[in-house]
Amino acid sequence: MNHWELERFLDTLLESTKFSDYSPNGLQVEGCSEVQRVVVGVTASQALIDETVRRKADALIVHHGFFWKGESPRVVGYRRRRLATLLGHNLNLFAYHLPLDAHPELGNNTQWAVTMGWRTLGRFGQQELGCWGEPALPCRLAELADALAFKLQRRPLVIGDEKREIRRIAWCSGGAQGYIEAALTLGVDAYLSGEISEQTPHVARENNLAYLSCGHHATERFGPRALAERLQQALGLDCEFVDCPNPA
Repeated sequence: MNHWELERFLDTLLESTKFSDYSPNGLQVEGCSEVQRVVVGVTASQALIDETVRRKADALIVHHGFFWKGESPRVVGYRRRRLATLLGHNLNLFAYHLPLDAHPELGNNTQWAVTMGWRTLGRFGQQELGCWGEPALPCRLAELADALAFKLQRRPLVIGDEKREIRRIAWCSGGAQGYIEAALTLGVDAYLSGEISEQTPHVARENNLAYLSCGHHATERFGPRALAERLQQALGLDCEFVDCPNPA
């Protein structure tokens, strides 16, 4: 498959033109023209790029790519090393940031809910990235934390009374702790995201809201994994999700 054809397929599938994003979505670094083997992952780190080379893939598709707003444009240090590896092995790099958070079927937030067995009732936040709904059954906050620890293989940081009953929740993957005030307007018992800031516990406690920080990387593996499966099914590409562990 030609790399431009793959980009058009991904742009259409993920509706990338709908989003105002912090980095360019689509083909970020051009490599070989024909793509047969693809690796999909969370972040275009040196470790994932090296693993893509080791697996003899033609393309790497990630959630976190290159060229972020406000970032230095200089190609030095680790940026040079990453690009040198990509260009030296004729690898294509595709990146889809917000489109892979918000997609109604393959997105991180939808797939997080599917994994946990949550019922999604609506969306909220900037560009409707977040979701709200219900756990499969009402539960205590401690039980919700245990379920997340099992599914994510990472114990969340919990703010709130662990005996509290949880009936309605809101969630948004990654660095979405800033959506906590939007979550408050939904009348939820708990808000879940990937990260936590200094002010987050104060806002949660002062508004009687439970907050769970579940890991940026841990909550953004769902979309890339689902995308890899879809590409395999829809295009017949040799496509696999590769997870490079990240404690953040």
